[in-house]
Amino acid sequence: MKIKVLPSASQDLVDGYRFYEKQSSGLGSYFKDTLFSDIDSLSIYGGIHPVHYGKYYRLLSKRFPFAVYYTIQHDVVCVFAVLDCRRKPAWIRNKLKRK
Repeated sequence: MKIKVLPSASQDLVDGYRFYEKQSSGLGSYFKDTLFSDIDSLSIYGGIHPVHYGKYYRLLSKRFPFAVYYTIQHDVVCVFAVLDCRRKPAWIRNKLKRK
């Protein structure tokens, strides 16, 4: 399957990169590489993850407390959001409703 990362998810990745880069130099790059690796795995494993909030599949990152929310449309994995799992569930729900 092909993977399409929407602008909203790209911005989430940039925000995560900036947060972790402030914590320690180089950690932001590690975050970015890890999340892109997780997203790339969706070309093989897309659609096997549990569905949350009625329509989004949720892939949990292997190394960071982040979740990748995506849908599958015509054999294309559309990544809508990459969100921090430490946030309140209501915040995550509201963020996904706006996307």
